[in-house]
Amino acid sequence: MKQLFTNHKVSLATLFTGLVSISVILMVLIIMISSYQSEKETLTETYLSANYSKSSKISQSVDSLFGSMRLSLEGTAAFLQEKDVLSDEEIQKQLELLQSSSRYFNSLSWIDETGCVRGIAPSKIGLRGQVITTGETKKVLDAKKPALTEPYIGPSGRLIVLMSQPLYDKKGQYKGMIGGSIYLHEANVLNEILGNGAIDENGSYYYVVGSDGTVLFHPVQQRIGLDHKSNPVVHKVMQGQSGTERITNLAGVPMLAAYNVVPDIGWGVIQQTPVSYVQDVLLNHMKELAVRMLPPFLLLLTLAIMIARKLAAPFIYLAGLMNQLASGKPAEVPKEQSHWNREADFLTKSVMIAVKAVQENNQQLNRAARTDPLTGIPNRRDLDEVMESWAAQRRPFSLVVIDVDYFKQINDTYGHHMGDETLKKLVATIRSVVRKTDLYFRYGGEEFVILFPHTNALEAYSIAEKIRIAVENQIKIKERSVTISLGISEFPRQTSSLPELFQFADRALYQSKSEGRNGTTISYQKVEG
Repeated sequence: MKQLFTNHKVSLATLFTGLVSISVILMVLIIMISSYQSEKETLTETYLSANYSKSSKISQSVDSLFGSMRLSLEGTAAFLQEKDVLSDEEIQKQLELLQSSSRYFNSLSWIDETGCVRGIAPSKIGLRGQVITTGETKKVLDAKKPALTEPYIGPSGRLIVLMSQPLYDKKGQYKGMIGGSIYLHEANVLNEILGNGAIDENGSYYYVVGSDGTVLFHPVQQRIGLDHKSNPVVHKVMQGQSGTERITNLAGVPMLAAYNVVPDIGWGVIQQTPVSYVQDVLLNHMKELAVRMLPPFLLLLTLAIMIARKLAAPFIYLAGLMNQLASGKPAEVPKEQSHWNREADFLTKSVMIAVKAVQENNQQLNRAARTDPLTGIPNRRDLDEVMESWAAQRRPFSLVVIDVDYFKQINDTYGHHMGDETLKKLVATIRSVVRKTDLYFRYGGEEFVILFPHTNALEAYSIAEKIRIAVENQIKIKERSVTISLGISEFPRQTSSLPELFQFADRALYQSKSEGRNGTTISYQKVEG
């Protein structure tokens, strides 16, 4: 073997040409692999975080809705207790009025202590006068306390969830219950709230399960009422847990899932994104990275092969620089150097250009990761960093969450292109109204966030109203005005917790929407000091 190497001499130029060639190839491979792993982790974390945020918002919305439903039933029971001399017909009218005005329940019923259905709205259901002797409804009636059932087949033959409120007369005698039924397969306020944006363009979707693992809402209606206990995240929700993880669903599809418990009723919201979509995004990123990196590295390799035949010393220096870049460490580009040899000088400058191109490309990718590609404004990642920085500095600011009203209808009616144009016009309108010190971000979908530094909630409200009015007056689709709803919270006067600050603004936004949309609401919850 020793004699073989002795007889077959390798020239120094050939040796360094081979080393440079291998170094360049390895550097490209290492950068591609490192970028792949880094981007994969970033995308996975981003989608898990976004899914958790959405499932949390949905669970809060459902929790607020059921709180309102419970208050509605309590008010009805209190009214009937106060007016216990009302006839059955008068009570029937009261039930019909409440059922038609609130739209919380598909039906409202008064069942007396004997199990007789004394009144039911709408009356076309036809159960009035029937006596309930068995089943889940009978159990709730006999319990004589407020209840929210798991899904079951009601007396009307529908799959329902029943919310009940016991009814007593002025003497404290039990008079039965007021029951509000939610038909899981029919339209109601709950399905309207859950059905808005249930499936995203990237294949993400959410569904809701009861505390026993039964599907209560799903974009595919045929799955409502199915038992999903065997799904690992549904099992965790049933145990009262919230979190994120990568799972394989019952259909065998890998998913990035986030799950949240609806606190007061024990339901669970699961939001998930197909792993295949993340892999497609990652593949496109790697293709783009390869296309950008290939020309400078091919140029570098060609120059290295041509010049290394004549020069050895600069070749070693440049190979070391390449190995440093390929190892993932920041490559410090030295000041311009000149070699007495013209070929060596040219090679050195070419390598410097290639290294700078790679570093600039990485900087461009980093900027792109922080910028919303549609509107050109910073995205949620940038928002999180700004808020964390301001919170660390204890800098006071107001947070405004903006949501475009009926945006899904705009997309469905006029197409996603018109929806995109609407979002761009909204950003232009915000830019024309806010101050130079204010920062605005696209939070996701049709939702935007504005940060007003050193601004209290009332001052932020004034600016927010200008934005709302400007949007209503300036943005129109076929003579139809586009409107927005806004929610405001204040740091640190209300809370020093950034997640809680978002919750307050989201609840204020939900209040704006529940009061008819096209409005601005300041959150007054949990004011410190």
